[in-house]
Formats: sequence, C-alpha cells, structure tokens
Amino acid sequence: MAVLTAVVVALSTASAAPAVAAEPTPVGAGSYTTDQVGPAPEGCAPLATDARAFITDSAPEGAVPTNDWWSSLSFKKFDCSMSEPLHAHPVSYKPSPEGLGLSYTQQPTLYGTPGGIGEFHYPYSEDLVVGVAGLNASVAEVADWSDWTVTPSWSDGARSMTATIGHGLPVTWFEMTGGDARLTGASDLRVWLRDGARIGFSTGGADYVAFAPTGSSWSTSGSVLSSNLSGKGYLSVAVLPTTPDDDDAARTAQADSYTPYAYVEVTGTRADYEYDEATSIVRTTYSFETEAHEGTNAGTIAALYPHQDVYLEGSAGDGPGGGAASDRDYESARGTMNTLIGATSFTTETPFTGVLPEVPAVATAEGEANARLDALLDAEADDPMSIDATDTYWTGKALGRAVRIAEIADQLDRTSVRDTALEQIEATLTDWFTASPGETEQLFAYNENWGTLVGFPAGYGSDKELNDHHFHYGYFIVAAATLARFDPEWATDQEFGGMVDELIADANNFDRTDLRYPYLRDFDIYAGHDWAAGHGAFVNGNNQESSSEGQNFANGLIQWGVATGDDATRDAGIYLYATQTAAIQQYWFDGSGAMPDAFGHSTVGMIWGSGGAYATWFSGEAEMIQGINTLPITGGHLYLGLRPDDVVANYDEMVAANNGGPTVWQDILWSYLALGNGQRALAALDADREYPVEEGESRAHTYHWIANLAGLGTVDPAVTADSPVAAVFTKNGARTYVASNITQSPLTVGFSDGTSLTVPVGKTVTSGAHTWSGGGAASGTDPTDPTDPTDPTDPTDPTDPPVRAATTFYLTADGALATEPGSATTAVLGARSGPDAVGDPSTGLTATLEHVTGEFGGLRTAFDLGVDAEANVGNGTRLRVSYDLSGDGSFDRVESYRYFATDPVPGFERYTSVNQALESSEGTLGDLRDGTIQVEIWNVVGNAPSLVNLEDSVLEVPFGPLTVS
Repeated sequence: MAVLTAVVVALSTASAAPAVAAEPTPVGAGSYTTDQVGPAPEGCAPLATDARAFITDSAPEGAVPTNDWWSSLSFKKFDCSMSEPLHAHPVSYKPSPEGLGLSYTQQPTLYGTPGGIGEFHYPYSEDLVVGVAGLNASVAEVADWSDWTVTPSWSDGARSMTATIGHGLPVTWFEMTGGDARLTGASDLRVWLRDGARIGFSTGGADYVAFAPTGSSWSTSGSVLSSNLSGKGYLSVAVLPTTPDDDDAARTAQADSYTPYAYVEVTGTRADYEYDEATSIVRTTYSFETEAHEGTNAGTIAALYPHQDVYLEGSAGDGPGGGAASDRDYESARGTMNTLIGATSFTTETPFTGVLPEVPAVATAEGEANARLDALLDAEADDPMSIDATDTYWTGKALGRAVRIAEIADQLDRTSVRDTALEQIEATLTDWFTASPGETEQLFAYNENWGTLVGFPAGYGSDKELNDHHFHYGYFIVAAATLARFDPEWATDQEFGGMVDELIADANNFDRTDLRYPYLRDFDIYAGHDWAAGHGAFVNGNNQESSSEGQNFANGLIQWGVATGDDATRDAGIYLYATQTAAIQQYWFDGSGAMPDAFGHSTVGMIWGSGGAYATWFSGEAEMIQGINTLPITGGHLYLGLRPDDVVANYDEMVAANNGGPTVWQDILWSYLALGNGQRALAALDADREYPVEEGESRAHTYHWIANLAGLGTVDPAVTADSPVAAVFTKNGARTYVASNITQSPLTVGFSDGTSLTVPVGKTVTSGAHTWSGGGAASGTDPTDPTDPTDPTDPTDPTDPPVRAATTFYLTADGALATEPGSATTAVLGARSGPDAVGDPSTGLTATLEHVTGEFGGLRTAFDLGVDAEANVGNGTRLRVSYDLSGDGSFDRVESYRYFATDPVPGFERYTSVNQALESSEGTLGDLRDGTIQVEIWNVVGNAPSLVNLEDSVLEVPFGPLTVS
C-alpha cells in the first residue's frame, strides 16, 4: 500500500494553466481552447503528462479509450499497478503481479435486508490465476485493444505474458515467455480430464479446460498445474457452460466440442452497422479476426448477450461464419448468454421505432385544453430556460427545458414564446461554442493528452474523471438540432455546426479515422449500452445510472443529422439508439426476466459490470431511483413506451416502494406513466396541478405531453416508417400515424402497413385516429425576427389562465376550520404517544369542517403553520389532511406530510408544505358534495409538548367557492 500511495497524486499542480494563453482553435465561427483552463483527468502519477503511460508501444495509435469495461487497466485511479476487476461476461478477470485471475460466478449475491434488497452482483471470486512460473510484474499494461477486447501485458524483465480477453469470449488466449505456464487453482481443484495437451479441471465451483500446444503435457502439484507448452509459448483456457449436475463424461463432451476452436486466437473484433431506411432495421455484424495456431478452423466460441440473441439474424449457422448454436449457455450479470461454436461473425437485426421532436398536439390544439396549455405557456414566455445554470450538465438541463417549450409553442403557433426560447438557446450555445483568449468559463477545452473535449465549468467528474460526457453533451446536441431547423444557417460548418460535431466526436466518435478522439468513447459496442465512469475503477466494474440521458444523446445525433442532412451522423445515432433500446429493455427493465427473484424489483436505477442496483448515486428515494431512467421526457424517448404493461407495472412498483404516489419528480413519473396509461397519468396531474416542478421540466410541457398521450394512446412498434422522425400510436384498436419534417424540403413518409403522409417543411402531421398538422417556420426565415407577422400573441392570445380556486382556513382551538383566527392564540400538542395518535387536545389538534360543497380547482393542499417546541429537544410534528368528498363517512383522499423537526430555541418556526413535502397519499381529489375536511396535527417524535400558533397557522384547500350547509 505504501508503494501504491506513493504513486497516486492529484494532478492539480501538474495541470495548472500555462502562463501564456494559446489562441483558440477556430471551428467555423466557433472555437475551443487548448489551454488547460480547469482540472485535467486525475489518476496515478504518470498519467499527468502521458495518458498512454500504462499502454505499450504495440497498442493502436490515437486517443486512449475511456469509459469502457476495461478502463481501469489504462486509466489507473486507485490501483496504480494492476486494475480493478474486469467484468467481461461470462468471465471476470483481475490482474495480479503473478498473472491473470479468472472468475466465473454463476449465482448472484444479494445485498440488503429481507424486504429491502438493494443490489445484486455476480462478484469477482477468483477460481484460478494463469501466469508464468516466477512472474512478478510491477505493473499490468495494455498491449492492444479492439471493439470489445483488450490485451493486458505483464513483464518483470525475465518473464512476460499477454492475455486477450473480451466480452462474450469464454476462451482466454495467453502468450508467454521466460518460463512454464502455471495455473494456480483454488484449494478444491480437481482434475477430471488429462489428455496430453488438454487438461480439464474444476476449481472454485466452475469447470475449465486448458489447451496447450500439441505435444505438450501437464503436471500437477496440489492445486497448481504446469506445462512447458512444448516451447511454443501459447495457451488457451476455456470456462465451460457446465452445471453442477453434469458428470465428468458430460464435462469431457463439452471440452471435446470446444477443442477444434481452442487453438484459434482472436486477434481483433469489429462491429459494422447499417441502417436500412426502408425497413427501419439496424443491421449490425459482429466480426472476429482470428489466427489459427493449429488446424485450419477460423471460428471461435462466442457467447451472446440477451439483447443480441433476441434479434439474431435467422438461426445460428445460417449466415457466413455464423457458427452452430450450442445447447449450453452461460450465466452472467445480464442473464443467460447463449453460445455459438465456430463463429467468425454473427449479425443482429434490431428494430428502430422512431423519434419525434415532440408528441403532436392532437388534444391541446383547441378548446379548453388549448386554453389551459396557453396559460401555462404564458408563464414561461419571459424565461423558457429558467434554470440558473453554470456547468455543462445544468446548462444542458436548461437548454432541454427551453427546447421542449420551443417545440410545443411552435406546434400551437405561439411564435413569440417559441422565438424567445430559440433566442435563449442560440445565445447560450453560441456563448459555449466560442472561446476567447484567457477565458476560463462557459467554453470547451481540448486536452490533447487524453484526446477529449471538456466543457468548463464541468460537473459530476466530467473533467477529472471524464464521466458523463454523453449525458451532458446530449442536451447541447438536441438543442442545436432544434435550432438548426429554424435557423439552418447557424448550423452550417461555416457557423457553429462544426462545434456540435466536436461534441459528438468527443462523447461517441463514429469516425474510425479520426484519431483525436477514441472510437465510441462512451458506448460499449458488445454490451450494447453506455458506461458513465471514465476510469471504471470500482470493484463492481463500470456503471451507468441514467440510461435515458444516454438515449438523449443518441436522439440528438438522429435529429441533428436529419436537420442538417448529415446521414452519417443520423445513422450513427440510430445505431446507438436502437441498440441501447434493446439493451435498456433487457437490463434496466428486466425484459428477459433475468433479475434474481430474491432481488424483489423488476427495474434498476443503475447497471454495474457485475450486476445491478435499485439505487442512484444521489438519492435512495424510489421515485428518483426509477425516475432517473426516464428523464428527460422528450419525443426522443418513445422507446420507454414499447412495453406499455411494463410501464404501468414499473410505476406501480414505485408507488409500492414509496408507500404512496410520487412526492418529488411527479411530472417525470406521470409523464412516464402516460406512455403506458395516458388517462391515468392525466387524472393524477389534474388532481395536483401545483406539484413541484423537476428542474429540467415545465408545467406547460408536462401537460402537453400527458394530455396528448391520453389522446394518442400507446406506442405501436408493429408499424415502422421509412423516416426516422416518425412514430405510430394505438388506442382502442385505432392507429394514429405521426411524422415530423425537420428538414428544409417537403417530405413524404411511408409506413410499413402502406400508410403514407405528406409533410410540409417544419410541420408535424398526423392521420388515422387523429388528423392534425401544426408548427413550422418557413425555410430560411429568421425565427427571432420581431416583425414576424405570424405571431398571434396580440390581442387574440388567450392569456387569462383558467380559474383554479382555493380557500384558506385558520386552525382553531375548538376543533373548527374558520375563515378568521379564533380567540385562542395557541394550542398545545402533547408528547408523542404513537405514530398515528392524535387523540384529545392535550395530545394533538384535530380541526374539522363538515357539510361542505365546492368545486375542485386543480391545485394541491398547502399549509403554513407556526410550531414551537420551546426549549425541548427532539420533537417532530406531523400534519395530515383528509377529504371525505361525499360525506359518506369514509375518506376519499388522505395526505400525510413529512414531519417537521423543531429546534430547542424558543420562538415559532414555520412548518409549511414547501419545506416539508407530501410523504404519502391515498386516493384522489374531486368535487366536494356535502363532504368533510379534516386536519390533524400531532407530535410523532419527542417526549415533550409543542405549541401551535393559531393566529397565523393556515390551511389552503383546493376547492372553491365553498358553501357550508
């Protein structure tokens, strides 16, 4: 540890900004700086000046890959000699000075308590170590990599070894010099096959076969196996897909089936994709470059992830090099991995189901719904971005908020609101996309050492750890795509389009010839999804939380490519989007049912290399754990609704885990629910129109999204389009076809069932169950022109908001709710006597209003109470409000608020619905008809009384005008 500590340093000193600022690098009218204006990536000391410090000269040229499953090998963060466990699936690996450890964990380990399981993992549990006798390397380096393999390298001067490992490769290839091959197993090692060059053995609960060159032999000493490899210096070790029920004969039969391919080295891997526009299919071919060291076979053993297997082209063996399907499969953290034997390639055909700039205004374009949405847009008219943003993430969130407002305002011809949003978007992007000499904030800086473009101020480790670039930059790219269709000149290479392309290249460079950035930095080509951590230096491997923000990036590429006529960018976005859609449904939403039964959840907040967690980095709240994989809510996230029943089940799971409906992120979760049941989501929104707004959302967009999905129904993946910016919805058996034209030319969109739509420039058009069209500025017009004659905001614009009535009452000591304060100035709450004990006035205060009639106004309950525990310590006061809407003696809606912890300083404190959110609720609100309102306040913690100030303690109920009979 002392040695490791000595070489781990913070790089703040080494990365100090140069004394003389370099001239910014121009990109069209934009620019980025090459000065180190903020923190550089931090890790073990040599990385400060050389990101390739742990990479050998034989490795590929260009920027070092980060954000991968194997990144802790090269981006050494905590272990400056080796790495953290590398979870490749089905095998996990761990380098050590003596060689490479292998682990095939077949049963999950669950973490938490009964009824509160939070994580499941298939942890690294070492079965054996493969090395060279006497090897004692001080560091493991990277000698090579390809699309989903990596080659660690060891040397101590006298002995050396390399190992090629990768996703889906149950056979590990080794090359050695300087000594005999040495395999050290666990204490339970048992040999069951000894056949010259082959030796089969069980260790650590798994079955392995080591294949030495022909003519070799193996010797055993306890749990150590050795071979001189006939002086040829190569070896392969295969883990077998056997089970504990297999006998040695079955193990041997499995070894026999692998033997013809055991001497085939995988020297490289590559995935090539194409988007078939006519069928809306992404066809991806996964190829293995191989070298046969014995025999003439070219194929290898390939284990497929579920998201690949479900879309595997034809049946195994049909395509060239497809191999034969094995009757055995492997267990993994992602579920069962089916196996191809003798494959040189395989192809998947993954459907792409389309994106939209925004759902169409089929319900909110006219009538009462239009008036309601207009009023909500009025509230956003002056400042659509709203958020006081600084770093790249929160600036992105603010841009995303403005984009949603611009899109729905455009659909409704609210051009003034739209143009204000576009002005803010353009000003913000232009500022960030322009660097000035000596500037240090709101700009992008290229770090040549790491081959990365970092925005400063950075956030969440996007600078020091290269985390989350796809999350942050996706918002910028989506905003640029929206701006591009209204102001195409801004998006040209001569203006700011080149800077958008730089952000795309940093996060997921799809041009293999561009060596300034790694190829597909954030995207794991074989695993099918992004990784968030730059270094991935965790015992559980790399991780990703917000899969939906990863999809926001892919959606941005699609819409930017379509809007600018860049098919390569469009197709890269579609490849990322379709592949991740398949992976997200399988792994975040348990489409294959692979999550352990004892886990108790059908969704996760985070995927780890070794498993999954019902958790986030920032909150333990169920609504945030599940909500983080649904935001931002955009037309690019329709994939979330491909399984409507699962949407409803996931929402109900959240409600159960939360002990009630959401109390934060209601807008996000209701919008997600709308993809499964729009009417239910709309009812929840109507019952609580004054919910707290998530930072990247607006009330206008939430209402627009939910109300229109309630009309459209659910996404229909059975029908696809020959345009990527189109979708189909179904409700009660009737389909609505939707297509948006974000190009500068008229467009005809064909759907797979023969339906077609002609879509003018800038318009969104629907047909079928709903016929509607809206939106669009003419090609080449300036959307910010104040003389735009189409702006309808004068004087016919419906700016008066609908009436949303509420009535305020005071609490009184005699148990009544009154419109004026009563004669008593205070009430006493007794010491805690139980969590739900209100009791008599000496214990708690109950105030009731009966025989009351009034219209539900769509707001939410609000309160502002003065509470004082005087000098008493540890008291906590709770409020509960109950509504019996019909006066039948049973409460239709019960709201319990989080308790308020009072301080021991005399003087009343404010217990409000703002500082203490709703903790749980049951039922829904509606009109009061001879009903009852009941308010209860009592101490739920503490052993002393508290006072309530009755002079200014008020309750606002969402009804009015009220009459009492």
